[in-house]
Amino acid sequence: MGLTADQLRTSLDALVAIEPAFAAGIARHGYPEPRIRARGHATLLRTIIGQQVSVQAASAIWARMEAAVGPGLDPAALAAAPDELLRSAGLSRQKSSYVKSLAELVASGAIDFDALPAGDEEAIAELTRIKGIGRWSAEIYLLFAEGRGDIWPAGDLAVQEEVGQLLGHTERPSEKLVRQLAEPWSPHRGAAAVFTWHHYGKRIAAGKAEKMPL
Repeated sequence: MGLTADQLRTSLDALVAIEPAFAAGIARHGYPEPRIRARGHATLLRTIIGQQVSVQAASAIWARMEAAVGPGLDPAALAAAPDELLRSAGLSRQKSSYVKSLAELVASGAIDFDALPAGDEEAIAELTRIKGIGRWSAEIYLLFAEGRGDIWPAGDLAVQEEVGQLLGHTERPSEKLVRQLAEPWSPHRGAAAVFTWHHYGKRIAAGKAEKMPL
């Protein structure tokens, strides 16, 4: 599971002592809610299905796949399912190959979600063996499903944008710069990431509210 509310608060309080900008951000928008996902096959499968489609479309595809393959979408059943069956549920040819890659690795035991490497980079390398799972998806999984406290998805545009906002940059910093800026925040970078998404959402919502006509 992901970082709990108490873990987020503890880490963010530690970050305040390192970087005062977090204190100002918390004063503006408060502490973030936890972002927690289940560990295992289903969470990564939902990640693949949800790529480049709406939440509603992804839910519809999931429902059709369960109707065709069986409730819970067992990895062994998915690995054995004909490509045509997955395509009929709404998956593209490319996504069908990604789904099969994930299912085959899990069903064969080549990937064990209960025994991923303890090192974050090693765990990311293990997860990116799956077709369709890049570094960002692996980082999000490790942060939300395993609660690894120092995961830092610096390639995320919202993270970049909000780091720039918090630290007073006039332009969105690059991924490389965001990684450098966050080095002193270790081992609390996971909480910093969750806070940037929280701060981004609150800031955008506040801006929309200001533009609404009276």
